[in-house]
Amino acid sequence: MKNFIRNVAANIVAILLLGGIFFIFFTVLMLMSAATGNKKAHVKKDSVLTLDYHTSIVDGPNDGQAGIFSFQSKNNNVMVYDVVEAIKKAKSDDKIKGISIETDFISAGITQLDDVRAALEDFKKSGKFVTAYGNNVSQAAYYLGSVADQYYLHPAGGIELKGLSAEVMYMKSFAEKYGIGLEIIRHGKYKSAVEPYMRDDMSPENREQLSTILNDIWSDTASKISASRKIHQNDFKTVVDSLYGVIPELSIKHKLADKLVQKSEYNDLLKQKLKVKEDKDLNRISISKYISSFSDKGKKDNQVAVLYASGAIYGGEGYDGIYAENFVKEIQSLAEDKNVKAVVLRINSPGGSANASDEILFEMQKLKKKKPVVVSFGDYAASGGYYIAMAADKIYSEKNTLTGSIGVFGMIPYLKEAANKNGIYTHAVTTNANSNHISMINGLSPGTVSILTQSVEGTYNRFVHFVTQNRKKSFQQIDEVGGGRVWSGTRAKELGLVDELGTLNDAIAYAAKQAKVSDYNVSAFPKKRSQFEIFLKDFEENEVAARIISRKIGKENYELFERVTDPKLQSVVMMGMPYQIKLQ
Repeated sequence: MKNFIRNVAANIVAILLLGGIFFIFFTVLMLMSAATGNKKAHVKKDSVLTLDYHTSIVDGPNDGQAGIFSFQSKNNNVMVYDVVEAIKKAKSDDKIKGISIETDFISAGITQLDDVRAALEDFKKSGKFVTAYGNNVSQAAYYLGSVADQYYLHPAGGIELKGLSAEVMYMKSFAEKYGIGLEIIRHGKYKSAVEPYMRDDMSPENREQLSTILNDIWSDTASKISASRKIHQNDFKTVVDSLYGVIPELSIKHKLADKLVQKSEYNDLLKQKLKVKEDKDLNRISISKYISSFSDKGKKDNQVAVLYASGAIYGGEGYDGIYAENFVKEIQSLAEDKNVKAVVLRINSPGGSANASDEILFEMQKLKKKKPVVVSFGDYAASGGYYIAMAADKIYSEKNTLTGSIGVFGMIPYLKEAANKNGIYTHAVTTNANSNHISMINGLSPGTVSILTQSVEGTYNRFVHFVTQNRKKSFQQIDEVGGGRVWSGTRAKELGLVDELGTLNDAIAYAAKQAKVSDYNVSAFPKKRSQFEIFLKDFEENEVAARIISRKIGKENYELFERVTDPKLQSVVMMGMPYQIKLQ
């Protein structure tokens, strides 16, 4: 009995100690979070604003958040809107004498790079300097850095300037080899989200749309780089085709860079520009710290809310994406908030669940009846991402946004052949013809394919219906540019799928004008998640497994794997885009 009491007491003490440790840990976590959030940087006289490799440029407040136990790098995530505003402020800030771009690799989407680059072009009108330095420079980093007055390169460095390519992985034979069956239903010959599972080579339709998109984006990118570096476009094409940027001496010869210098020599050059003595420190301030130095002077009763729709679209609740239940609550809250005079829906999504997209569109339509709704497209606004934009008073797209993909598909995997080869068989007892309509082993029942085809067609017709209403075009006109085809923002403007080519800032300015407010504050929604929420998310079993698998097989391959295995993406009609395009 004494031993029993002793063991019980020991267990109680252990539980209390464990609880105490967790309480202290959470308290410290919250205090650290609060301290970080409230800390403002001090800007010294004669400072250089620096864009460096510690900075990741993201779209929304919760994009790219790394968990405490995450494998991701702990870079400073800064929103593209804030970066652009910081560069605007630096243009007239007497303490900021110039900007230095010092990144070999930069984490940012192509439209985010476009916006920051345009802001830097505008900054140069102030007469202040913009310089850049690189060592082993990625194509994306060079695209940004090429805007500088002078580009300095490490003597043993190089510039990865190669153009764009799209390589698609096909898995039809792989699935057949291992006995994985896939029932696929789609509308649109360009709806290539499921093509990797249907064939072993690229269809002519997919090759056509990829070629068009890549050439649209590269034409815009190449023209900006060649103009900044004062290289004739024909010569620039030769430089890219020949990979001259890889060799530092050829980078100088062909005007990609101005001088080969060590990093310490570059720092001395900056000191010379600032007229700082060699023995004195160079006052640098990172873009993230400079943003933190701002004081919010906007009026709380005049807000333009930017609602960020970032990631894939799912039903229910969750993190890391657009979950209909969470997102609907955000929309409803903005609708009732009297301080919010207008809403800008910033979309950076390749789509996802058709049902969830429809839920979001319905709430956005209700919101539109109460206050102006303007849409801004980021890197992606395709399929479901385009669908949820159909409540907009006006749609702004970046030139290099991937949008459209007006199409629908459904995909159900099954393992009959693999199971049978390994001696596994299933037999079902049913009450009705299609009671066992979807089986993980046997696939679809005879009547299910027919009804799912009707469902896909019905969803496509509903998709096109909302597009015709918003874009004021006929069903035939939208169907001709639909069929699952993806367009660049430039082409989307020509086709009437968007209203204007412009940035998030342009959309915000238009929304404020529609709301008839001139003095306003820009607020971001959903609010940034706390460290405590991120910590709890880290312990979710599926999140841990996802990180491990993604790290092993690569992010892009994991996304293909997820389409087949993720229960959130099964047994639903999907509005999704097949790929991502990056400047790296």
